[in-house]
Amino acid sequence: MAVTVGASRLDLGALRRLPVQSRPLIRPGTVPAGVVHLGLGAFHRAHQAVYTEQALASAGGDWGIVGVAPRNADLVRTLTAQDNLFSVSTLSADDQQTRVIGALADVRLAAADPGAIVALLADPAIRVVTLTVTEKAYQLDPAAGTLRPDPELVADLTSDRPPATVPGLLVRGLLARAAADAGPIALVSCDNLPANGRRLRGLVTQALVYAGAGQAALDWVQDQVGFPGTMVDRIVPASTAQTLAEARRALGVEDLAAVAAEPYTQWVIEDDFPGGRPAWDRAGAVLCADAGPWERLKLRGLNGVHSAAAYLGALAGCETIADALVLPHLAAVLRRLIAEDVAASFTPPDGVDVVEYGEQVLARFGNPAIRHRTLQVAMDGSQKLPQRILHTIADLRASGRSARWAALVVAAWIRFAQGTADDGRALPLDDPLAERIRTALAAAPQTPAGAVDAVLALDEVVPPEVAADAQVRADVTAWLTDLHRHGVPATLAGAG
Repeated sequence: MAVTVGASRLDLGALRRLPVQSRPLIRPGTVPAGVVHLGLGAFHRAHQAVYTEQALASAGGDWGIVGVAPRNADLVRTLTAQDNLFSVSTLSADDQQTRVIGALADVRLAAADPGAIVALLADPAIRVVTLTVTEKAYQLDPAAGTLRPDPELVADLTSDRPPATVPGLLVRGLLARAAADAGPIALVSCDNLPANGRRLRGLVTQALVYAGAGQAALDWVQDQVGFPGTMVDRIVPASTAQTLAEARRALGVEDLAAVAAEPYTQWVIEDDFPGGRPAWDRAGAVLCADAGPWERLKLRGLNGVHSAAAYLGALAGCETIADALVLPHLAAVLRRLIAEDVAASFTPPDGVDVVEYGEQVLARFGNPAIRHRTLQVAMDGSQKLPQRILHTIADLRASGRSARWAALVVAAWIRFAQGTADDGRALPLDDPLAERIRTALAAAPQTPAGAVDAVLALDEVVPPEVAADAQVRADVTAWLTDLHRHGVPATLAGAG
């Protein structure tokens, strides 16, 4: 995006001209690096970077962040030109608060010099690695929880070429760290994977074995590397020209790395950091022994509901999630999804009422200042729906309960994957398994039942117990039939 003519650029020299309330909490560039973050997208900048800056302002420490973008060279160039500064605008219906964040000590591009990232991971000064790389970057088979035999990953683990995948970078970095005996470290997944800490430990262990690591290296990882589970929560839409314009108005300077987010934020972390950590608890994070109940609460009670609103909203022609919440009957259907399916599928954290949590979620989704696009939320459904919806279905059916409302979400995803909205407009299938899904749908009988059979047969996405469940198949088929015949508004009106 072009810089406005005459507008100065956010950098260290511009800080003294910012409104006092918009200045960083710490002096940027003065805190040594102790954290590497893989995945320098908007969510990290509006979440972990904010918590880390607040922790540094409260308790000090050498915990500056080296932000690593896997492939986004434009973002790295932008942040470098801005002395690693960016702003976060917190948006509510009637207010905006914008503050510059100074937690980034440096930014790097992994694709440009993977060897430098490996060396960074082996640096004794780095004691925490956090990740927000989205579900697909872990190269996991969602159903089996094992490494997907992707050719790029196989090459990373079995050849001498520079690593190009996230697991490849982690394995090379840990092997180099073990060889140098560079001290303990924690690898912290902040992505929406169930049991994300244990998943990451399993992934790293599998990858090390695949790469031919010796027993000494495996023992070193077992003894020296922590894999704390986490739950992260904040709605952070993709930045737009409007995001940048609003930041410019608030700051008086141009910030081409500006992000916007809702007021609500939460971070639950298992306290397993053998090399120490920032004082995130001083910034409001919840430190605990087991993040599992919190993960399930968020994955099912927020992310699953988010996907439901995204698919149904996109089919009905709604641009944003807030627009979708205005559709007649959608909020009522989402409340039934929460109360009758999500709440019955798991045991929540102590003191949490899932229905009350769901009401808070719907209020957050309805924030008109957060223009979270339905098509953005709808991306990567094959990677997201297992933990957001399909595990809910599996747990409900295992206890003999109905999963009717969760089945509606599966039907809406299938209808979305078929490629057209209610009004005939084309819908994009932005998904790592897009070709596999399209091929399966094209080869199936062109009926709702045929489409359901084709999608439920995707064993890399759908758990076998769900695929084999005749009642689930019947429920999904009935919903998909209604969506085809009547469209979203009438289907919601008749949901009963």
